Amino acid sequence: MTRIGQTAMLLHAGDRQEARSRFGALWEEIGAQGEARHRCLLAHYMADAQDAARDELLWDLRALAAADGTDELRALYPSLHLGLAADYAKLGRPEAARSHLGRARAACEALADDSFGHGVREAIGRLEEQLAGE
Repeated sequence: MTRIGQTAMLLHAGDRQEARSRFGALWEEIGAQGEARHRCLLAHYMADAQDAARDELLWDLRALAAADGTDELRALYPSLHLGLAADYAKLGRPEAARSHLGRARAACEALADDSFGHGVREAIGRLEEQLAGE
Protein backbone atom coordinates (compact mmCIF):
# COMPACT_ATOMS: atom_id res chain seq x y z
CA MET A 1 0.00 0.00 0.00
CA THR A 2 2.88 2.35 0.72
CA ARG A 3 4.31 2.05 -2.79
CA ILE A 4 0.85 2.47 -4.31
CA GLY A 5 0.41 5.65 -2.27
CA GLN A 6 3.84 6.97 -3.21
CA THR A 7 3.15 6.37 -6.88
CA ALA A 8 -0.25 8.04 -6.56
CA MET A 9 1.56 11.10 -5.19
CA LEU A 10 3.75 11.06 -8.29
CA LEU A 11 0.64 10.92 -10.45
CA HIS A 12 -1.00 13.82 -8.61
CA ALA A 13 2.23 15.81 -8.98
CA GLY A 14 1.83 15.48 -12.76
CA ASP A 15 4.34 12.76 -13.69
CA ARG A 16 1.85 10.52 -15.48
CA GLN A 17 4.44 8.60 -17.51
CA GLU A 18 6.52 7.62 -14.48
CA ALA A 19 3.38 6.82 -12.50
CA ARG A 20 2.13 4.53 -15.29
CA SER A 21 5.48 2.78 -15.35
CA ARG A 22 5.56 2.24 -11.60
CA PHE A 23 1.91 1.23 -11.40
CA GLY A 24 2.55 -1.27 -14.21
CA ALA A 25 5.47 -2.80 -12.31
CA LEU A 26 3.35 -3.01 -9.15
CA TRP A 27 0.52 -4.63 -11.11
CA GLU A 28 2.91 -7.30 -12.37
CA GLU A 29 4.21 -7.84 -8.83
CA ILE A 30 0.78 -8.08 -7.19
CA GLY A 31 -0.67 -10.30 -9.89
CA ALA A 32 -4.19 -11.62 -10.33
CA GLN A 33 -4.06 -13.43 -6.99
CA GLY A 34 -3.00 -10.41 -4.95
CA GLU A 35 -5.17 -8.90 -2.24
CA ALA A 36 -8.38 -7.42 -3.61
CA ARG A 37 -7.83 -4.03 -1.97
CA HIS A 38 -4.35 -3.76 -3.51
CA ARG A 39 -5.58 -4.72 -6.98
CA CYS A 40 -8.60 -2.43 -6.70
CA LEU A 41 -6.73 0.67 -5.56
CA LEU A 42 -3.86 0.10 -7.95
CA ALA A 43 -6.19 -0.31 -10.94
CA HIS A 44 -8.26 2.70 -9.84
CA TYR A 45 -5.14 4.89 -9.72
CA MET A 46 -3.75 3.37 -12.91
CA ALA A 47 -6.96 4.42 -14.68
CA ASP A 48 -6.26 8.03 -13.69
CA ALA A 49 -2.77 7.76 -15.17
CA GLN A 50 -4.03 6.86 -18.66
CA ASP A 51 -4.07 9.28 -21.56
CA ALA A 52 -6.68 7.44 -23.64
CA ALA A 53 -10.28 7.13 -22.41
CA ARG A 54 -10.47 3.51 -23.62
CA ASP A 55 -7.44 2.56 -21.51
CA GLU A 56 -8.88 4.42 -18.55
CA LEU A 57 -12.10 2.42 -18.92
CA LEU A 58 -10.22 -0.89 -18.99
CA TRP A 59 -8.36 -0.08 -15.77
CA ASP A 60 -11.55 1.15 -14.05
CA LEU A 61 -13.26 -2.11 -15.03
CA ARG A 62 -10.34 -4.02 -13.46
CA ALA A 63 -10.72 -1.97 -10.28
CA LEU A 64 -14.43 -2.77 -10.05
CA ALA A 65 -13.80 -6.46 -10.75
CA ALA A 66 -11.24 -6.56 -7.93
CA ALA A 67 -13.70 -4.93 -5.52
CA ASP A 68 -16.72 -7.06 -6.46
CA GLY A 69 -17.97 -9.08 -3.53
CA THR A 70 -15.51 -7.54 -1.08
CA ASP A 71 -17.35 -5.89 1.82
CA GLU A 72 -14.11 -4.27 2.95
CA LEU A 73 -14.14 -2.13 -0.22
CA ARG A 74 -17.82 -1.20 -0.08
CA ALA A 75 -17.03 2.47 0.53
CA LEU A 76 -15.15 2.57 -2.78
CA TYR A 77 -18.13 1.51 -4.91
CA PRO A 78 -19.46 5.05 -5.40
CA SER A 79 -16.05 6.23 -6.60
CA LEU A 80 -15.52 3.16 -8.77
CA HIS A 81 -18.89 3.56 -10.50
CA LEU A 82 -18.32 7.31 -10.82
CA GLY A 83 -15.03 6.61 -12.58
CA LEU A 84 -16.75 4.24 -14.98
CA ALA A 85 -19.53 6.76 -15.61
CA ALA A 86 -16.95 9.42 -16.46
CA ASP A 87 -15.13 6.98 -18.76
CA TYR A 88 -18.30 6.14 -20.64
CA ALA A 89 -19.20 9.83 -20.91
CA LYS A 90 -15.78 10.56 -22.46
CA LEU A 91 -16.34 7.71 -24.91
CA GLY A 92 -19.70 9.12 -26.02
CA ARG A 93 -21.78 6.43 -24.33
CA PRO A 94 -24.24 8.46 -22.21
CA GLU A 95 -26.58 5.55 -21.40
CA ALA A 96 -23.75 3.46 -19.94
CA ALA A 97 -22.57 6.58 -18.10
CA ARG A 98 -26.04 7.14 -16.60
CA SER A 99 -26.26 3.50 -15.59
CA HIS A 100 -23.02 3.69 -13.61
CA LEU A 101 -24.01 7.06 -12.15
CA GLY A 102 -27.17 5.41 -10.83
CA ARG A 103 -25.06 2.69 -9.25
CA ALA A 104 -22.71 5.30 -7.80
CA ARG A 105 -25.61 7.25 -6.31
CA ALA A 106 -27.20 4.07 -4.89
CA ALA A 107 -23.92 3.09 -3.20
CA CYS A 108 -23.42 6.49 -1.53
CA GLU A 109 -24.80 5.26 1.80
CA ALA A 110 -21.45 3.48 2.25
CA LEU A 111 -19.59 6.80 2.13
CA ALA A 112 -18.47 8.43 5.35
CA ASP A 113 -19.41 12.00 6.20
CA ASP A 114 -15.90 13.23 5.44
CA SER A 115 -14.06 15.11 2.69
CA PHE A 116 -13.74 12.00 0.51
CA GLY A 117 -17.47 11.24 0.82
CA HIS A 118 -18.45 14.84 0.13
CA GLY A 119 -16.11 15.01 -2.86
CA VAL A 120 -17.52 11.86 -4.41
CA ARG A 121 -21.12 13.01 -3.87
CA GLU A 122 -20.34 16.39 -5.43
CA ALA A 123 -18.60 14.78 -8.42
CA ILE A 124 -21.62 12.52 -8.96
CA GLY A 125 -23.86 15.59 -8.96
CA ARG A 126 -21.64 17.43 -11.45
CA LEU A 127 -21.57 14.50 -13.86
CA GLU A 128 -25.36 14.07 -13.52
CA GLU A 129 -25.80 17.72 -14.47
CA GLN A 130 -23.42 17.37 -17.39
CA LEU A 131 -25.24 14.32 -18.73
CA ALA A 132 -28.64 15.96 -18.22
CA GLY A 133 -27.54 18.69 -20.59
CA GLU A 134 -26.76 16.24 -23.38
